[in-house]
Amino acid sequence: MALRSSDPIGLQSGVAKPSRNSRKKKKQKKRKEAIADSPVISEDPVAEQCGNDSSGTLVESTSENYGIRDNGNVNRISCVGSASVVVVEESVCQNVCGFGELRQRNVIGGGEEMAAVASRAEEDRAEMNGSKEPIPPAQPQPVVNGNVANKLDTAESLDWKRLMSEDPNYLYAVHKSPAKYFLDEMYSGNSLRRTTTLGSEKERERVYDTIFRLPWRCEVLIDVGFFVCFDAFLSLLTIMPTRILIKLWRFLTARQFKRLSAAELCDFGCFLVLACGVILLGQTDISLIYHMIRGQGTIKLYMIYNVLEIIDKLCQSFGGDVFETLFNSAEGLATCSQENMKFWIRRFVSDQALAMAFSILHSFILLAQAIALSTCIVAHNNALFALLVSNNFAEIKSNVFKRFSKDNIHNLAYADSVERFHISAFLLFVLAQNILEAQGPFESFFCKYHNHSYFFCEMLIDIIKHSFLAKFNGIKPIEYSEFLEGLCKQTLNMQTEDSKKNLTFVPLAPACVVIRVLTPVYAAHLPYSPLPWRLFWIIFLISVTYVMLTSLKVMIGMGLQKHATWYVNRCRKRKHHLHLD
Repeated sequence: MALRSSDPIGLQSGVAKPSRNSRKKKKQKKRKEAIADSPVISEDPVAEQCGNDSSGTLVESTSENYGIRDNGNVNRISCVGSASVVVVEESVCQNVCGFGELRQRNVIGGGEEMAAVASRAEEDRAEMNGSKEPIPPAQPQPVVNGNVANKLDTAESLDWKRLMSEDPNYLYAVHKSPAKYFLDEMYSGNSLRRTTTLGSEKERERVYDTIFRLPWRCEVLIDVGFFVCFDAFLSLLTIMPTRILIKLWRFLTARQFKRLSAAELCDFGCFLVLACGVILLGQTDISLIYHMIRGQGTIKLYMIYNVLEIIDKLCQSFGGDVFETLFNSAEGLATCSQENMKFWIRRFVSDQALAMAFSILHSFILLAQAIALSTCIVAHNNALFALLVSNNFAEIKSNVFKRFSKDNIHNLAYADSVERFHISAFLLFVLAQNILEAQGPFESFFCKYHNHSYFFCEMLIDIIKHSFLAKFNGIKPIEYSEFLEGLCKQTLNMQTEDSKKNLTFVPLAPACVVIRVLTPVYAAHLPYSPLPWRLFWIIFLISVTYVMLTSLKVMIGMGLQKHATWYVNRCRKRKHHLHLD
């Protein structure tokens, strides 16, 4: 088979050059021998229509004009062997002057075919050395064959072992012995470098805040809140009765009724709620409730205590709103005109009835909770007390792994202060029951392991809870100092930016429970004597108790005032220095 002549000069002149034709025949013969044994896959669909020989060993492609500069023509032959691909592109171009020609062949393949085509390319280069100006070669055409990659990387880039050895960040060498791996692990740095990161100064401060600084400030805040609640409780038992007695004494001496002020109306309303609560709680049989609760199973008693604790928190949250409504009605009644007097009286009476019903309900809840706690502490079964302590640790699970804002953590700290005061009232109830039933000395109560462990477990749970709440929510210890500053301003009756952030505590329900519990203790220690002497001893014990509570109120109140003044001034100086810096 012979290829078509692609020489335009020879066609125009019509004169054949014997020497040139003989060389061309030799070249074609060599090329024919190189590709005779290789099957050919056509790369051009147009060439398939032009024709192929009967043996299917060679496909002759017609000359196509590929639009090369200087009106050059390209003859292209694609041959695919058993293990190689040969693409021969012969490009014959004529320059502008009409003489000189360029033949270019791009070969992709290997083996003997590559050698044959390479030899012909060398002959063509030698033949073109006499041309005046070299013509730039045509761009190589890609092989349209899915089995052959369009672009092959070099052999060096395909050397995987070399790439792995040259990469400084390689994870695992291909050929590494176990001993070398172990030595590399020993001398490569921190043994936990893959699962931990290098900490910073900020992380160190965070760790020490969680362990030391924040627990201390949190405990100071809760303790100050506890004493604020205790001060309000003592004010209810000392200041309020004194003001009511003074008002009654003035009314009896002057015998002239005057409109009560808002503070006096609030005192009379709270005294009425307290008296009704004590009277109704006095009608309850504590021993019956105690044995009913004690007769329940361990798990049922545990559930009863949890239910009572949840209801207590709900009543505590709603009680502040109820008494705020009552005090608002008292303010309106004290300042209203004569035309609106009936409206404000009806409003005050309705609010007073609501506050009374709510406080009595809350008092019964606290009493039942105190009885349940007494059952758990006095019981000989340690498993019951273990369940009670585990309930405190369940509080960590319910609070720590949740998202809390700064205001929510502020309110939670105040709620923990109120809860700690309630626990103190419950332990006082256990002490009173121990005195009444066992008739034992005080040492038997204070030496019990359960009494101390429950209170200190509550303190520990509060510290852990607030430490990890601050850690997970990004609250710094300085925020707890700001909470304490707000509480100190509340103690000094200073106006704050947001009154909703104040500590809200209504001590009426705990006061009803404490009075109900301590009344039998006083009655049990009265001497058996005629009625006048019994009245004398009753008045004497009440007077001694009043003096003791008043002295305690003065000490705690003055201590809170001094501490609040010192802390507020300290915060102002610190802010002043920060402002100057």
